[in-house]
Amino acid sequence: MQWEKKEISSEQVKDISSKYGCSLLTASVLARRGITTGDSIQFFLEDDLRFLHNPFEMHGMEDAVERILAAKDEGEKVLVFGDSDVDGITGTALLAGYLNDIGLDVSWRIPAGDEPYGLSKKAVEEFAEDYGTLIITVDCGISCLEEIQLANELSVDVIITDHHDPQEDVPDALAIVNPKMGYPWKYLSGCGVAYKLVSALRFAHANDLYGQPMCLLNTRPVNEAWIIEVAKMRNLAVIETMTETVVPGMMAIGDTRLPAFLEGQQILVWDAPVHKQAITRLFGTGVEIGMLDIAGEIGREIPSVAGKSLIRIRELSTLAKYAVKEVTELDVLISLFCSFVRKKNTANTTEELYALQLAALGTIGDIMPLQNENRIIVRNGFKSLSPDPAVTPQTGPRPGIAELLDKLELSGKHYDIKDISWKICPVINAGRRMGNPYTAADLFFAQDPVQREKLAGELVGMNEQRKHLEGEVWNKFKPMADKSLEDFDGKLSLVYGQEINKGVTGLIAQRIARLHNVPAIAVCCTPVVYTGSIRSARNYNISSLLEQCSDLFIDCGGHEFAGGFSLVPNNWDSFTDRLANVVHSIEFDESPDDNILRIDAELPPGHLTPDIFDLVDRFEPYGKDNEPLTFLAKNLIVEDIQFIGKDESKHLKMVLNGGKHKWPALYWNAANRVISGEFGKGDRIDAVFNLSRDWFKGIATEQMIICDVRKCS
Repeated sequence: MQWEKKEISSEQVKDISSKYGCSLLTASVLARRGITTGDSIQFFLEDDLRFLHNPFEMHGMEDAVERILAAKDEGEKVLVFGDSDVDGITGTALLAGYLNDIGLDVSWRIPAGDEPYGLSKKAVEEFAEDYGTLIITVDCGISCLEEIQLANELSVDVIITDHHDPQEDVPDALAIVNPKMGYPWKYLSGCGVAYKLVSALRFAHANDLYGQPMCLLNTRPVNEAWIIEVAKMRNLAVIETMTETVVPGMMAIGDTRLPAFLEGQQILVWDAPVHKQAITRLFGTGVEIGMLDIAGEIGREIPSVAGKSLIRIRELSTLAKYAVKEVTELDVLISLFCSFVRKKNTANTTEELYALQLAALGTIGDIMPLQNENRIIVRNGFKSLSPDPAVTPQTGPRPGIAELLDKLELSGKHYDIKDISWKICPVINAGRRMGNPYTAADLFFAQDPVQREKLAGELVGMNEQRKHLEGEVWNKFKPMADKSLEDFDGKLSLVYGQEINKGVTGLIAQRIARLHNVPAIAVCCTPVVYTGSIRSARNYNISSLLEQCSDLFIDCGGHEFAGGFSLVPNNWDSFTDRLANVVHSIEFDESPDDNILRIDAELPPGHLTPDIFDLVDRFEPYGKDNEPLTFLAKNLIVEDIQFIGKDESKHLKMVLNGGKHKWPALYWNAANRVISGEFGKGDRIDAVFNLSRDWFKGIATEQMIICDVRKCS
């Protein structure tokens, strides 16, 4: 296996360390991973919720909020319709729960039984018959053109909240809230989008500033002139800026753009006397601009800025530190004002932390990239799950999650994000896979703890059934997967049949894709409808494949690397013929990544101590697009080797002496390397490894997980 440690500039590392206040080792890992600008570094070094993007930056958000508030005022019936996987169920629970808490007449629904993915015509018709007037989708809806057209015809408004890729034609909904249609970060989960909508509603419901037009104004001298800079804001988002450069006494205020820009706006400033004096100097004593000085109130809420100038505050500003462009005094004022409003109105209440727990589950369950604001959502959500009251005195796991942790024997014990991904999310998904997603959804809505405990137990049992069913389907259909490669030019694998349960198509497709390293499709065939899942490999974007077959589908949707579809049986032959033609245009990323170990940092003996976990923990959560840190250490002494394994001794348990610290180490499937004499007890080796903690009775043992070793010559 090839070891690769990317060359990086020592000057760049020093610059990152100095500018962002992190260690040289942290800076070197950031640089080696290509995380070099403030707008990306901030999400690795900061956890504060104020670093999340403003939800009103998402296209359609204010329209959605306005319609929901109107429904509340008018006492309308509202339906939250979500998907039935982890992401959809957590998002449905988050949004419907919040709407209920603020007094809306809200019900919820997810697809069940043989109902197709997404909003159904049946759901629309039944809701309209019950005098419902507003449907809000969660984690679905962006491909439901006909269903939303039907809703329009029945005088039911629809707000779509979704994160799946929009097709060329989008539904004629009242509002579409989708990060891929206008937002700084495209890869929120469906529950993440619901969390953003709830955040926007919280702001609107509890803040007099909601919807209010306002301007933040600043004046500053430059050479012989003055610069007047103004930002027009709405819901803490900058919607327009204006800059005027004025020489004193050279022009009347009416000759500038200021009157038109400021008309009808509340004007906020920092240190009003200074700016009033500047306006008088520029335009004469007859000109006055009404200003509200916010310095005093902000200073009382944020004492560290009290009595300081914007220039001085800029030097201290954490947000300014991460800015990718030059930070002006106006930028500082905007940042201060937004921080002040959020601090005053969005404290980490139990409700907020419960919402973050759900958003974290949805993000992990839907395998979203763990970059940008997803990192802050997951870190805060996971931290609030901690059973340690010293860490989260306000919360602990929310109802529903708490019962699942108990049934999985994780309650009160240490668990990490890997446990969420591998243990909790599959159990929630088991309801859908085994044909009863309402068991999972009811778990998050049930008020009775006894009922929640019963539902959690049922889900754990369903997951065991799912494992058994998946194994049976895999054993039966793996030969078909192998053979189908020949039919599709070695670029695609397809399995189909009545024995493939609809609930495991995604799991089977994923196993095939990993086995053959090509996109894979698994299809459940019934007399009425064929339902399939597709999973990608080698960075192939499956959206183009689905689009080329879209005319054959009842519906389809998904992400770049995972999707689903359904079609009538009569279209099956046309579909397979189309696939045989489409595969010729498939092109893969042929980089030999599987044979390369990319090293994040080489650790000299002084750093090879348990203190290195400060760095490991800082880069959590690990997952999609943020793999665990990989280290290199040289000249380690193998002090002990044991062969381990349940059925046969295939693995190694070692003790490696790193100089200052002796490390327990596990090396999977490596027993033959010792047996063949490649290395042994007493040898010196170079090792590439990850670091983890092994927990037993609440006590952690730091250990290496070996990726590869080389005997020192």
